Amino acid sequence: MRIAIAQINSTIGDFSANREKILTYSRKAKESGADIVLFPELVVCGYPPMDLLDQDHFTEMNVQSVRLLQQTLPEEIAVGIGFVNRSPYADGKSLVNEYAVLFNRGVVFQQIKTLLPTYDVFDEARNFEAAREWNVFEYRGKRIAFAICEDVWRETDIPGTTYQRDPVKELLNRGLDLLCVPSASPFVANKQQIRRKLAARIARRGNIPLVYINAVGANDSIIFDGRSFVMQPDQNSALECAVCKEDFAIWDSEVVLKNSLPEEPQPDPVETDSWVMLEEMRRMLPSLQPSLMTSATLLSRAEVQHASPEFDVIEAALVMGIRDYMAKCNFTRAHLGLSGGIDSALVAYLGVQAVGPENIICFSMPSRFSSRGSKDDAAELAKNLGCRYETLSIEPVFSSFLSTLDPVFQDRPFDIAEENLQARIRGTLLMAFSNKFNSMLLTTGNKSELAMGYCTLYGDMNGALSPIGDLFKTEVFALCRKINSSARVIPEAILTKPPSAELRPDQRDQDSLPPYEILDEILRLYLFENLSKQAICDYGFEPELISRIISTVARAEFKRRQAPPVLKVSQRAFGMGRRMPIARNVYEL
Repeated sequence: MRIAIAQINSTIGDFSANREKILTYSRKAKESGADIVLFPELVVCGYPPMDLLDQDHFTEMNVQSVRLLQQTLPEEIAVGIGFVNRSPYADGKSLVNEYAVLFNRGVVFQQIKTLLPTYDVFDEARNFEAAREWNVFEYRGKRIAFAICEDVWRETDIPGTTYQRDPVKELLNRGLDLLCVPSASPFVANKQQIRRKLAARIARRGNIPLVYINAVGANDSIIFDGRSFVMQPDQNSALECAVCKEDFAIWDSEVVLKNSLPEEPQPDPVETDSWVMLEEMRRMLPSLQPSLMTSATLLSRAEVQHASPEFDVIEAALVMGIRDYMAKCNFTRAHLGLSGGIDSALVAYLGVQAVGPENIICFSMPSRFSSRGSKDDAAELAKNLGCRYETLSIEPVFSSFLSTLDPVFQDRPFDIAEENLQARIRGTLLMAFSNKFNSMLLTTGNKSELAMGYCTLYGDMNGALSPIGDLFKTEVFALCRKINSSARVIPEAILTKPPSAELRPDQRDQDSLPPYEILDEILRLYLFENLSKQAICDYGFEPELISRIISTVARAEFKRRQAPPVLKVSQRAFGMGRRMPIARNVYEL
């Protein structure tokens, strides 16, 4: 059987465009001699639909789209699509996440999703009813089953999640020739190796090939990296589709030989992303002694730890995230403040890769505290990128604000009020340009800053999208180094000078924050592993420093609640991936 994989990018709620893509790829599959073409989970409406599911019209559009596809799809080829349907059950939730196969104008097979995740960015149990039976699709002499995304993840160690049902076991017990896994599996760094190990285990256990069809594209914060694949029972991959791009591939199932399992299969535990990162840290931390090491040495070690081929995928994911967010929100151009620092340099580079230099505008907004080096570095970067570069001095506005506020500031010394005032002036100017020219403002803050609240509400937090808000500062450095390894776009001075907001004389980030290489490791343990203060102490960090970081993260929650959407590339991003109360005790938890 010739099986086509159509890895396409759906837009949430754009039913006509999504249908057109399904038709286009189905016709291509038919012309290529495929027997069946498979699309991702909820391809008809886009994923995740969130509270659009509360609107009955949204469900009706799903059903109507399936009916229209029945009438227009080419005949003599089966087409598998995911959509929202009304529940067939008399009790429970009113909707289901369903996968159907259309053939010769009819719906010839239906399977409802069983395992409905509620962790991280997922909230499916809120809206959907789970499957109560598992079916096999008999087609052209083959017994084919469909396990929808989470249905195959039961065996992984997902914190706080226990599934009683095992849909894969139920399906394998029915006797299969092929298991298909239509998915909308969000991107997380290093996740593909986990998917492949999981698929290899299932393929080996059932002695059948597994076809994994993943969505591609970005919807708000969530990025889908594609990389659909076929895993054979001998644990060899037959093919893998493109990363962060729409793709189409055909696989012939007849090339798989039955009874091809190794004689003595070895256990192959499926590690979670957090397990992999934790083990890396355990290998690194015994030799990490901050009191004896310079920041430069720590940075080198941190970059070595996190530098990996996956940074290529992270870059591709962030570029696609910016491009899709702009396109799906109807923006054609974007702009940002270019300070001469590493964060804004990375965002400018990613923006140019996403939509081209002609559609990115960079603004230098110097004040009395801006160094000549930073201004020169920003100008050099903009020249290297080939994008428009403008200078708007904030000094006249800042001086005017200080004069206006002088009577009420009562001669108090310069402090964070004046620092934040500069950031808010810059934010106001950038938003004014956004309003005047319908240009989308990109924020430039990283995850370390967001965690510690080292950012200004209504200032540098202004914007529509936060491209690097899920990258720690050490990861920003590592990604920039990786970018420069192939093309020296970012001036070397940006990569080597001490990070500074330049809001007061001789300011450095480490005046207010621990060294990023230490801060980021503690944040990983706290945010990713959910470890307590005492558990983090066991890694050798000072208790007072841990307490300071944890309480600061908690106090900054009100800022993050007002931040723009963050493109998610880690297993736990701020926003949808980490939902915490604002008003709470910040010292005991």
